[in-house]
Amino acid sequence: MATRKQTQAAKRNVKKAQRAATQKRTIAHLPKTTRRALQTEARKGARRGGAAGHALEDRNRQQLYEVAQKKGIPGRSKMGKGELIRAIRKAS
Repeated sequence: MATRKQTQAAKRNVKKAQRAATQKRTIAHLPKTTRRALQTEARKGARRGGAAGHALEDRNRQQLYEVAQKKGIPGRSKMGKGELIRAIRKAS
């Protein structure tokens, strides 16, 4: 049998996890124009068959991360797509 303190802690943890789960849905909370732009970028990648394009902008974050890893760019794990592109260009 769980104590009152344990029960309250479990309820707090469940509520905290529920709040975190709703906050993770970031794409759903983006403006419509931004979501549409993301869709067009995804379609471009699908048309290429998922292969990386020549331009850095055509690659997804994982592909850019791998390029940054090969170049030994520090702090790459915390960078977004735009930051990775700038760092790769600066390192080249």
